[in-house]
Parts: sequence; C-alpha cells; structure tokens
Amino acid sequence: MTEIQQAGADREQGVAGEPAKETPVDAPDGAATGEQTERPRPERESRGWRWPGRPGDRTALLIWFFWHVATYIYMVLAAPGRTEAPMLDRLTPWDAENFIAIAQYGYDGTPGMPDAPKLVAFFPGLPMFLRSLHLFISNWDLAIVLVSFVASAVVAVALHRLGESYREGSGTWVVLAFFLSPFATFLLAGYSEAPFLALAVPAWLLARHGRWESAALCAAFAASVRISGLFLAAGLAVMFLVSANGLRSTGWRTAPWLVVPGLPVLAYMVYLWHRTGDLMAWKAAEAQYWGRFPEKPWIAFINTWNRSIDEPILTTSYREDILAGLVLVVLILVMLVRRKWADVAYLAPQAVALLAMSSFYMSIGRASLLWWPLYVAVGVAGSRKPWVMMAYLAIAAPVMAINVGNFTTGAWTG
Repeated sequence: MTEIQQAGADREQGVAGEPAKETPVDAPDGAATGEQTERPRPERESRGWRWPGRPGDRTALLIWFFWHVATYIYMVLAAPGRTEAPMLDRLTPWDAENFIAIAQYGYDGTPGMPDAPKLVAFFPGLPMFLRSLHLFISNWDLAIVLVSFVASAVVAVALHRLGESYREGSGTWVVLAFFLSPFATFLLAGYSEAPFLALAVPAWLLARHGRWESAALCAAFAASVRISGLFLAAGLAVMFLVSANGLRSTGWRTAPWLVVPGLPVLAYMVYLWHRTGDLMAWKAAEAQYWGRFPEKPWIAFINTWNRSIDEPILTTSYREDILAGLVLVVLILVMLVRRKWADVAYLAPQAVALLAMSSFYMSIGRASLLWWPLYVAVGVAGSRKPWVMMAYLAIAAPVMAINVGNFTTGAWTG
C-alpha cells in the first residue's frame, strides 16, 4: 500500500471508528499502482458539518422523523367526518389531561375536579418535568406532545444501538419493528410511554456495556415516570448477576447502585402516606377507578372476552389486548428457552401485573411498547431472514395505521 493509500485508510479509521479495509489495487477509485496513482480527494467532512454520534444514529432518526411525517399525514386524512378537534387536542386526551392537571395544580387536580383522587395513580416524574418545561413553553398541550416527540427520538437512537449490540446490522430492523408496532400511536400522544422508554432503553444498553452506575440513574428517573421502572430494576439486577461484565467483573462494590431505581418509588409512596395515610394509595386508585385489582388470570380473560361482546364499540380494543397478552406470554416462554434471564426478569412481572392484577385486560396493547426484547428479537431475526420482517410488517403496519386513525379521532385504542 502506498503512503497516500495508508493516509486515506487512517482517515477512514478516524471517521468511522472502525479498522479501515485496504483498497484493492484494481479498484477503479482506489488508485492504481506506480506513477498512475490518483491524488487523494479532499475530505468533505473536514470542511463541512459532520453528523454527530454514530453513523447508525442518522438512520434511526430518519425512521423516527419520517414515521412522524407519515402518521401526521394519516391523522389529517382520517379526520374528515370523524372529528373537527384541533391537532393538539387529538394528541392529548385521557391520561394526557391527567398529567397536565397534576403539573398545573398538583394532586388536588383542577378546581372542582370530581374524580381528583384518581390522580395519585399517575407517578410524578412526567408532571414534574412538564412543570419545569412550562417555564419555556406556555401551552401545556404542546409541551407534553413535544416531550413525546423528543423522547421518541432518543428511543430510536437507543434501540438502534441496542440492536447492534446483539447483532451487527440489526439496529435498523429493530427501530422499524418498534415504530411500526400496532400501538406506536402512543408515541405521538402526551402519554408516559415515550418518556419512560427514553430512560429505560438507555439504562438497559448502559448495563449491557457494564456501566452500572449510569444505568441505575437512568432507571431511577424511569421509575419516577412509571411503576414499570421497578420491573426494569429487576431486569438490571438479574443482568448484573449473570452477565460477564456484572458481578463477575466488578464484584459486589457496584451492587448497591441497583437499589437506586427503587428510591423514587419509595419517595412517592412516603409522600402518599403523608397525604392519604396509605403507602399504596396509587394502587388503591387504580383499583377504584380502573378495576385494577387481583383476579384469577382465567377470570380476567373471561371478563375481557365478555366485555368485547357486550361493548361493541370497544370490541377491537379488548381483543387487541387479548392478543397482546398472548404475545407477552409467548415472548416470555421464548426468552426462557433461550435463557435470556434478564429479559425474563423484566417481562415476567409485567405479565403478572397485566394478566393477574386486573379484573379485565386493560392497556396491554399500549404496554407492548415497553417490551423492547420483542422488537430486538424481531429485528435480529429480520436481519437474518428478511421474510420474518416482511411478515411482521404485513400484520403490524396496517393495525398501527388503524390505531393512529382511531385514537386521534376520539376512539379508545389499546
């Protein structure tokens, strides 16, 4: 290799962060040997703007951006004859209204709110962030929608990197599988799924790289947003015990960090005890207002099926929840067979909470956004066998489009 070729290879290694491959002598643009060697072309990147982060981050963000473009177009097309509500109103119903009420007035709710006691079911992380954001964005609806918008971009990049950590070349497929999930509509809305995932997926990725302190801090912020943060903490704890860069590498000196994700939940429970005299007031509110109390799994299934018959307007939603519950059970079994113990530790408590701690299935479809082991599995399989991804998209993408149209025109989804 000539000195000029060596310099070019060194430059490539510096830009890409990977060992550069030697250019074949017969390559048309590489340079022939001897006196005919072509002078190196100037580096464009050195004279202009360079995309920050890893090369794959750009692909992930392009998927995120154009998915938003497509879904907003679909929202406009789905509206005629179904709703005349402003765009922000269509993205901030139900739970979004509750988060905004807490951010504005605290857990007392809006003045005269008849069902204000239900608000304690919502953890304070997102409302506290909204209250801070209100210093810069006066419109509460816009603020909470922007939180989901930006958070979903973080999720896109984190999922791409997570997929690549399992198999090189699978990151793009993982991101596609996630954003075309049947319930991806909740990444548009002012809900807590996107903020939670923007903290939880990086926590998982950091733990896989042995950065346990950073992972624990991310998981703690995630736990302030949703109780699912405790399930995340369980998964991280098991990962610490079984992974090569966990206990076997760091010893027990890192273990105390695994307690950190539970601290926000404990702090909130102490607050509820001072406020209501009940440490578990958030759970009591779920039981009273949403029927979330322990029930035999088969009874919960029967109740859900009967509701899907008795309430025709919600038939599709209830049956989507049933199918989502089945997917969760199958996913856990697959993880068990493959001995993915950390994934099982994260997913199994969710199965208990969703299938046995409620009198009927509720929001299981929406909760499927939190099952990133599912999207990683689909993405990795799709990178090996593209027909797997094609089959997934053939089922998931149309359902996602329908759910976007339904949710943004006032019909409940997931």
